[in-house]
Amino acid sequence: MVKAFPELDEYTIEAADGHFIDHACHTEKNSKGKVYAAGGIYALNLRSGLLRFLCLVTNGTQRHQEIPVLRDHIEKQNKGNNSSQKHLYVYDKAVTDFVWWDRQKRHANYMISMLKENSIATLVESIPFDSRHEINTGVEAYSVYENKGIKFNVVDYRDPETGKLHRFVTTLPMTINPGTIAMLYFKRWTIEKTFNNTKSNFKETKAWSSNTRSLENQMRLTAMSYNLMRVFEEISKTQQPELIHPSDKKYSEALEIRQQQAQKRDRFVNPLFSTRCSSFSIPLPSNSYLHPAEQYFNDAVGPKRPKSLPIICFPDGIS
Repeated sequence: MVKAFPELDEYTIEAADGHFIDHACHTEKNSKGKVYAAGGIYALNLRSGLLRFLCLVTNGTQRHQEIPVLRDHIEKQNKGNNSSQKHLYVYDKAVTDFVWWDRQKRHANYMISMLKENSIATLVESIPFDSRHEINTGVEAYSVYENKGIKFNVVDYRDPETGKLHRFVTTLPMTINPGTIAMLYFKRWTIEKTFNNTKSNFKETKAWSSNTRSLENQMRLTAMSYNLMRVFEEISKTQQPELIHPSDKKYSEALEIRQQQAQKRDRFVNPLFSTRCSSFSIPLPSNSYLHPAEQYFNDAVGPKRPKSLPIICFPDGIS
Protein backbone atom coordinates (compact mmCIF):
# COMPACT_ATOMS: atom_id res chain seq x y z
CA MET A 1 0.00 0.00 0.00
CA VAL A 2 2.82 2.42 0.87
CA LYS A 3 4.26 1.75 -2.60
CA ALA A 4 1.54 4.08 -3.86
CA PHE A 5 3.31 6.94 -2.05
CA PRO A 6 6.90 7.13 -3.41
CA GLU A 7 7.32 10.54 -1.77
CA LEU A 8 7.72 8.65 1.53
CA ASP A 9 10.47 6.29 0.36
CA GLU A 10 12.93 7.81 2.83
CA TYR A 11 10.65 7.19 5.81
CA THR A 12 10.09 4.22 8.09
CA ILE A 13 6.31 4.32 8.47
CA GLU A 14 4.62 2.68 11.45
CA ALA A 15 1.09 2.68 12.82
CA ALA A 16 1.49 2.55 16.60
CA ASP A 17 -0.98 2.02 19.42
CA GLY A 18 -1.36 0.65 22.91
CA HIS A 19 -2.60 -2.90 23.39
CA PHE A 20 -3.87 -4.19 26.72
CA ILE A 21 -4.88 -7.59 28.07
CA ASP A 22 -6.12 -8.94 31.41
CA HIS A 23 -3.59 -8.70 34.22
CA ALA A 24 -1.96 -11.84 35.58
CA CYS A 25 -4.05 -13.57 38.27
CA HIS A 26 -1.40 -12.97 40.97
CA THR A 27 -0.91 -9.25 40.26
CA GLU A 28 -0.74 -7.29 43.50
CA LYS A 29 -3.45 -4.73 44.16
CA ASN A 30 -2.49 -1.09 44.59
CA SER A 31 -3.12 1.04 47.69
CA LYS A 32 -6.76 1.43 46.67
CA GLY A 33 -7.21 -2.31 46.26
CA LYS A 34 -7.40 -2.13 42.47
CA VAL A 35 -5.66 -3.81 39.56
CA TYR A 36 -5.77 -2.83 35.90
CA ALA A 37 -5.21 -4.26 32.45
CA ALA A 38 -1.58 -4.98 31.54
CA GLY A 39 -0.06 -3.99 28.23
CA GLY A 40 2.31 -2.00 26.10
CA ILE A 41 2.74 -0.16 22.84
CA TYR A 42 3.25 -1.93 19.51
CA ALA A 43 4.10 -0.60 16.05
CA LEU A 44 3.00 -2.09 12.72
CA ASN A 45 5.29 -1.43 9.77
CA LEU A 46 3.04 -0.19 6.95
CA ARG A 47 5.57 -1.31 4.32
CA SER A 48 6.15 -4.90 5.43
CA GLY A 49 3.04 -5.54 7.52
CA LEU A 50 5.24 -6.75 10.38
CA LEU A 51 4.68 -6.02 14.05
CA ARG A 52 7.16 -5.00 16.73
CA PHE A 53 6.86 -4.39 20.46
CA LEU A 54 7.98 -0.91 21.46
CA CYS A 55 7.64 -0.59 25.23
CA LEU A 56 5.74 -1.73 28.29
CA VAL A 57 3.14 0.68 29.69
CA THR A 58 1.92 -1.14 32.80
CA ASN A 59 1.99 -4.57 34.41
CA GLY A 60 -1.50 -4.03 35.79
CA THR A 61 -0.59 -2.55 39.17
CA GLN A 62 -1.38 0.99 38.02
CA ARG A 63 -3.60 2.75 35.51
CA HIS A 64 -1.78 3.09 32.21
CA GLN A 65 -0.47 6.41 30.92
CA GLU A 66 0.29 5.51 27.33
CA ILE A 67 1.57 8.71 25.72
CA PRO A 68 4.23 9.68 28.32
CA VAL A 69 5.66 6.17 27.98
CA LEU A 70 5.75 6.50 24.18
CA ARG A 71 7.55 9.84 24.41
CA ASP A 72 10.13 8.39 26.81
CA HIS A 73 10.70 5.46 24.44
CA ILE A 74 11.25 7.72 21.41
CA GLU A 75 13.59 10.02 23.33
CA LYS A 76 15.70 7.04 24.42
CA GLN A 77 15.85 5.91 20.80
CA ASN A 78 17.01 9.37 19.75
CA LYS A 79 20.22 9.01 21.78
CA GLY A 80 21.43 6.05 19.77
CA ASN A 81 19.79 6.52 16.39
CA ASN A 82 21.15 8.07 13.22
CA SER A 83 19.12 11.26 12.78
CA SER A 84 19.31 10.87 8.99
CA GLN A 85 16.79 7.99 9.21
CA LYS A 86 13.33 9.53 8.96
CA HIS A 87 10.63 7.90 11.07
CA LEU A 88 6.90 8.51 10.72
CA TYR A 89 4.48 7.49 13.48
CA VAL A 90 0.75 7.26 12.72
CA TYR A 91 -1.10 7.44 16.05
CA ASP A 92 -4.51 8.38 17.42
CA LYS A 93 -5.27 11.93 18.52
CA ALA A 94 -4.01 11.39 22.08
CA VAL A 95 -0.48 11.81 20.70
CA THR A 96 -0.85 15.43 19.53
CA ASP A 97 1.55 17.36 21.73
CA PHE A 98 2.60 20.06 19.25
CA VAL A 99 5.56 21.41 21.25
CA TRP A 100 7.07 17.95 21.81
CA TRP A 101 6.63 16.82 18.20
CA ASP A 102 8.11 20.07 16.92
CA ARG A 103 11.29 19.24 18.87
CA GLN A 104 11.29 15.73 17.42
CA LYS A 105 11.77 17.05 13.89
CA ARG A 106 15.45 17.66 14.66
CA HIS A 107 15.69 13.89 15.27
CA ALA A 108 13.79 13.15 12.01
CA ASN A 109 10.72 11.89 13.91
CA TYR A 110 7.35 12.89 12.46
CA MET A 111 3.71 12.12 13.17
CA ILE A 112 0.27 11.92 11.59
CA SER A 113 -2.81 12.04 13.77
CA MET A 114 -6.41 13.20 13.97
CA LEU A 115 -6.83 16.85 14.97
CA LYS A 116 -8.62 17.15 18.31
CA GLU A 117 -12.02 18.84 18.12
CA ASN A 118 -11.09 21.31 20.87
CA SER A 119 -7.69 22.22 19.43
CA ILE A 120 -7.01 25.96 19.49
CA ALA A 121 -4.99 27.01 16.46
CA THR A 122 -4.68 29.98 14.12
CA LEU A 123 -4.69 29.62 10.36
CA VAL A 124 -1.39 30.88 8.94
CA GLU A 125 -1.55 30.08 5.24
CA SER A 126 -2.93 27.68 2.66
CA ILE A 127 -0.63 25.11 1.08
CA PRO A 128 -1.05 24.61 -2.69
CA PHE A 129 -1.67 21.05 -3.87
CA ASP A 130 -2.77 19.25 -7.03
CA SER A 131 -6.49 18.66 -6.46
CA ARG A 132 -6.75 16.76 -9.78
CA HIS A 133 -4.29 14.06 -8.71
CA GLU A 134 -6.01 10.82 -7.68
CA ILE A 135 -3.93 10.66 -4.52
CA ASN A 136 -5.64 13.85 -3.29
CA THR A 137 -9.18 12.60 -3.83
CA GLY A 138 -11.43 14.04 -1.13
CA VAL A 139 -9.00 16.72 0.06
CA GLU A 140 -10.76 20.07 0.49
CA ALA A 141 -7.95 22.09 2.07
CA TYR A 142 -4.30 21.85 3.06
CA SER A 143 -3.13 24.52 5.48
CA VAL A 144 -0.50 25.64 7.97
CA TYR A 145 -1.81 26.34 11.48
CA GLU A 146 -0.08 27.74 14.55
CA ASN A 147 -0.48 27.06 18.25
CA LYS A 148 1.74 28.84 20.82
CA GLY A 149 4.29 29.64 18.15
CA ILE A 150 4.44 26.06 16.86
CA LYS A 151 3.44 25.50 13.23
CA PHE A 152 1.93 22.28 11.85
CA ASN A 153 -0.04 21.21 8.81
CA VAL A 154 -3.72 20.31 8.73
CA VAL A 155 -5.56 18.35 6.05
CA ASP A 156 -9.31 18.79 5.59
CA TYR A 157 -10.52 15.58 3.98
CA ARG A 158 -14.16 14.85 3.09
CA ASP A 159 -14.80 11.17 2.57
CA PRO A 160 -16.36 10.80 -0.93
CA GLU A 161 -18.17 7.69 0.30
CA THR A 162 -19.93 9.18 3.35
CA GLY A 163 -19.53 12.94 2.99
CA LYS A 164 -18.03 13.13 6.49
CA LEU A 165 -15.29 15.70 7.12
CA HIS A 166 -12.08 14.51 8.78
CA ARG A 167 -9.23 16.78 9.90
CA PHE A 168 -5.73 15.33 10.11
CA VAL A 169 -2.66 16.94 11.61
CA THR A 170 0.95 16.24 10.74
CA THR A 171 4.48 17.51 11.30
CA LEU A 172 5.62 16.24 7.89
CA PRO A 173 7.00 18.74 5.36
CA MET A 174 4.34 20.53 3.32
CA THR A 175 5.76 18.90 0.16
CA ILE A 176 3.97 15.67 1.13
CA ASN A 177 0.62 15.30 -0.64
CA PRO A 178 -2.34 15.89 1.71
CA GLY A 179 -4.10 12.80 0.32
CA THR A 180 -1.12 10.69 1.39
CA ILE A 181 -1.52 11.97 4.96
CA ALA A 182 -5.24 11.18 4.99
CA MET A 183 -4.81 7.67 3.58
CA LEU A 184 -2.06 6.75 6.02
CA TYR A 185 -4.26 7.71 8.94
CA PHE A 186 -7.10 5.58 7.61
CA LYS A 187 -4.66 2.68 7.19
CA ARG A 188 -3.75 3.05 10.88
CA TRP A 189 -6.79 0.88 11.52
CA THR A 190 -4.74 -2.09 10.30
CA ILE A 191 -3.00 -2.31 13.67
CA GLU A 192 -6.38 -2.69 15.38
CA LYS A 193 -7.07 -5.67 13.11
CA THR A 194 -3.67 -7.03 14.10
CA PHE A 195 -4.59 -6.85 17.78
CA ASN A 196 -7.81 -8.66 16.93
CA ASN A 197 -5.70 -11.41 15.35
CA THR A 198 -3.49 -11.78 18.41
CA LYS A 199 -6.48 -12.00 20.75
CA SER A 200 -8.80 -14.12 18.59
CA ASN A 201 -6.32 -16.37 16.78
CA PHE A 202 -3.45 -16.54 19.27
CA LYS A 203 -5.70 -16.41 22.36
CA GLU A 204 -3.51 -13.67 23.79
CA THR A 205 -5.97 -12.43 26.40
CA LYS A 206 -4.11 -12.61 29.74
CA ALA A 207 -0.69 -11.61 31.04
CA TRP A 208 1.58 -14.49 31.98
CA SER A 209 3.13 -12.61 34.88
CA SER A 210 3.21 -9.25 36.62
CA ASN A 211 7.01 -9.24 36.33
CA THR A 212 7.94 -6.52 33.84
CA ARG A 213 10.67 -8.54 32.12
CA SER A 214 8.32 -11.51 31.69
CA LEU A 215 5.62 -9.23 30.28
CA GLU A 216 8.04 -7.67 27.82
CA ASN A 217 9.11 -11.13 26.66
CA GLN A 218 5.47 -12.17 26.26
CA MET A 219 4.80 -9.16 24.06
CA ARG A 220 7.89 -9.75 21.97
CA LEU A 221 6.85 -13.37 21.46
CA THR A 222 3.37 -12.21 20.47
CA ALA A 223 4.91 -9.94 17.79
CA MET A 224 7.25 -12.70 16.60
CA SER A 225 4.39 -15.20 16.34
CA TYR A 226 2.29 -12.74 14.36
CA ASN A 227 5.21 -12.03 12.03
CA LEU A 228 5.75 -15.74 11.40
CA MET A 229 2.14 -16.12 10.33
CA ARG A 230 2.39 -13.06 8.11
CA VAL A 231 5.53 -14.39 6.44
CA PHE A 232 3.95 -17.81 5.86
CA GLU A 233 0.88 -16.10 4.37
CA GLU A 234 2.95 -14.03 1.97
CA ILE A 235 5.08 -17.01 0.95
CA SER A 236 1.93 -19.01 0.21
CA LYS A 237 0.68 -16.16 -1.99
CA THR A 238 3.97 -16.19 -3.89
CA GLN A 239 4.07 -19.96 -4.32
CA GLN A 240 0.38 -20.30 -5.22
CA PRO A 241 -0.77 -16.95 -6.59
CA GLU A 242 -3.88 -18.54 -8.08
CA LEU A 243 -5.24 -19.10 -4.58
CA ILE A 244 -7.12 -16.24 -2.94
CA HIS A 245 -6.71 -15.79 0.79
CA PRO A 246 -10.10 -15.74 2.61
CA SER A 247 -9.33 -12.36 4.20
CA ASP A 248 -8.52 -10.84 0.78
CA LYS A 249 -11.73 -12.25 -0.66
CA LYS A 250 -13.75 -10.94 2.26
CA TYR A 251 -12.20 -7.48 1.92
CA SER A 252 -12.86 -7.36 -1.84
CA GLU A 253 -16.47 -8.43 -1.39
CA ALA A 254 -17.07 -5.86 1.35
CA LEU A 255 -15.47 -3.16 -0.79
CA GLU A 256 -17.72 -4.03 -3.73
CA ILE A 257 -20.81 -3.76 -1.49
CA ARG A 258 -19.63 -0.39 -0.19
CA GLN A 259 -19.11 0.84 -3.74
CA GLN A 260 -22.59 -0.24 -4.80
CA GLN A 261 -24.20 1.42 -1.78
CA ALA A 262 -22.22 4.62 -2.34
CA GLN A 263 -23.26 4.78 -6.01
CA LYS A 264 -26.92 4.68 -4.94
CA ARG A 265 -26.23 7.93 -3.05
CA ASP A 266 -24.28 9.45 -5.99
CA ARG A 267 -21.06 8.90 -4.08
CA PHE A 268 -18.03 6.62 -4.48
CA VAL A 269 -15.35 4.85 -2.46
CA ASN A 270 -11.92 6.46 -2.59
CA PRO A 271 -9.97 4.31 -5.11
CA LEU A 272 -6.97 4.21 -2.76
CA PHE A 273 -9.00 2.02 -0.40
CA SER A 274 -8.84 -0.79 -2.95
CA THR A 275 -5.41 -1.93 -1.69
CA ARG A 276 -4.98 -3.60 1.67
CA CYS A 277 -1.82 -2.96 3.69
CA SER A 278 -1.15 -6.71 3.79
CA SER A 279 -1.66 -7.22 0.07
CA PHE A 280 1.97 -7.21 -0.96
CA SER A 281 5.00 -9.40 -0.51
CA ILE A 282 7.36 -9.01 2.42
CA PRO A 283 10.95 -8.59 1.22
CA LEU A 284 13.13 -11.26 2.81
CA PRO A 285 16.35 -9.92 4.33
CA SER A 286 19.65 -10.69 2.63
CA ASN A 287 22.03 -13.26 4.10
CA SER A 288 24.40 -10.44 4.99
CA TYR A 289 22.22 -9.40 7.89
CA LEU A 290 20.46 -11.49 10.49
CA HIS A 291 18.33 -10.21 13.33
CA PRO A 292 19.67 -11.64 16.65
CA ALA A 293 16.45 -13.58 17.24
CA GLU A 294 16.56 -14.86 13.67
CA GLN A 295 20.19 -15.93 14.16
CA TYR A 296 19.20 -17.71 17.37
CA PHE A 297 16.43 -19.58 15.57
CA ASN A 298 18.64 -20.57 12.66
CA ASP A 299 21.38 -21.75 15.04
CA ALA A 300 18.83 -23.85 16.94
CA VAL A 301 17.49 -25.45 13.76
CA GLY A 302 20.98 -26.04 12.40
CA PRO A 303 22.42 -26.02 8.89
CA LYS A 304 20.07 -28.78 7.73
CA ARG A 305 17.03 -26.54 7.80
CA PRO A 306 14.25 -28.16 5.71
CA LYS A 307 13.64 -26.31 2.44
CA SER A 308 9.98 -26.09 3.38
CA LEU A 309 10.91 -23.97 6.41
CA PRO A 310 11.61 -20.37 5.34
CA ILE A 311 14.12 -18.03 6.91
CA ILE A 312 12.24 -16.03 9.51
CA CYS A 313 11.66 -12.33 8.96
CA PHE A 314 11.74 -9.85 11.83
CA PRO A 315 10.78 -6.19 11.51
CA ASP A 316 14.16 -4.81 12.56
CA GLY A 317 15.79 -6.74 9.70
CA ILE A 318 13.72 -5.16 6.98
CA SER A 319 14.33 -1.76 5.51
